[in-house]
Amino acid sequence: MERTAWAESTPPHEPLPAASPQPLAAVPPEPLPGTEVAVLLDGVPRQRGPAAVVLPPVPRPAAVPLRLLPTPAGTPVTFGYTAILALTSLFASHVGSGPMHTIYQDSSTDVAHLLRTPVFVLLASALWIAGGLLSPYALAFVLALTALERRIGGARAILVFLTGHVLATLGTEVPVGLAVLVGHLPDTSLHRLDYGISFGVAASLGALCGLLGPWLRWPLLALVACTLLSDLIDFDDPMTNWGHLLALAVGTALWPTVRRWQREPGPHR
Repeated sequence: MERTAWAESTPPHEPLPAASPQPLAAVPPEPLPGTEVAVLLDGVPRQRGPAAVVLPPVPRPAAVPLRLLPTPAGTPVTFGYTAILALTSLFASHVGSGPMHTIYQDSSTDVAHLLRTPVFVLLASALWIAGGLLSPYALAFVLALTALERRIGGARAILVFLTGHVLATLGTEVPVGLAVLVGHLPDTSLHRLDYGISFGVAASLGALCGLLGPWLRWPLLALVACTLLSDLIDFDDPMTNWGHLLALAVGTALWPTVRRWQREPGPHR
């Protein structure tokens, strides 16, 4: 009874409230290797480094075919000389053969004119292209003088041209004058018609070969020499053909000089 009474007097135990589940704290993902340093550096002020240097754009070289031709800015001397030759050739094509023969005769570097007005005829004879603009020497003149001027400068290129022109002319006309003097040739040989740019072109080609690499130098020199020898074998104009070979030899003899000019710094680079 006592036990029952105590049980009745004692209030029943209230159930404890169920503990509400606590949400799990979000666990940050482990940093990747090396990111700790990056996180630390984010708080460091950015250091000023040297300013980036902006280089000017490098001009692209002109296309190879265009560099083979004279231009007013790149090769003014060759361009001007080519323009003069074009004008004289056009003039010759529109004037009758009679007047032109007189003009050619007055410009001829024959023995008679060399004795009277050597400087005038040596310069005047180089203003005409034998055969006109369609002559192979016209194309050879443009290519050879343009290449020389780009390598050694305009004044020196013309000096090479004139050296071959003058020496080859004297080398062919002086023997003619001596042969007439001793009676081996008639007096009419003193007035042999001789004009054109071919001697200067041959000398320019010979000098240019010395400035090229071996893989191009020797084939070009052999081609020019074989062409001139073929003309000599044909025996159409042996005196002029000998002059072409002499002018080519003059150009090759100038190799040390033109190579020294090419190594010297100058505006032609």
